[in-house]
Amino acid sequence: MNGIIKTIHDIDRCQMRYKAGYMEGLGLKGFHAGYITEICAEPGISQDQLAKRLYADKSNIARQVAFLEENGYVRRENDSADKRILRLYPTERALSLLPEILKKQTEWDSFVTSGLTEDDIYAVSEILKKIKRRADAFGKTEG
Repeated sequence: MNGIIKTIHDIDRCQMRYKAGYMEGLGLKGFHAGYITEICAEPGISQDQLAKRLYADKSNIARQVAFLEENGYVRRENDSADKRILRLYPTERALSLLPEILKKQTEWDSFVTSGLTEDDIYAVSEILKKIKRRADAFGKTEG
C-alpha cells in the first residue's frame, strides 16, 4: 500500500485504537461503537442493512450482534412480515452509551482536523466522498 489509500488506512487504524481505548472499559471493542451508533440511529435496522452500512460481511455482523445482545446492548426481533429478517433495536444500555460515543467521535474529529480551515475540511471531505463512491462501486463489480 502506498499513497493516499495507505494514509486513509493509517488514519482509520489510529481512530480504531482511539475507540478501543474508551470502549474497552465497557468490555467492548472499538468497532462496536459503529454498531451501537447505527442501531441507535435507526432502531429496527436489519442485520443485512447494518452489514451494508458498516461494509462488513454478514457473518461478522451476526457474530457481533449476538455478542452485543448477550451483553445487553441490542435486542433482535424477527420482522413481522418476513421471519427471515432480523430487526435490531438498541436497549437502554446502548442508548445511555450513545452520547458518550458521539462525544468521543466529536473530540476525535476536532483533534484530527485542528489547524485546517473550514474550506480545507470541506475540500478533503468532498474528495474522500468521491474516493468512497469509486471504492464502493469497484467492490460491487469485483467478487
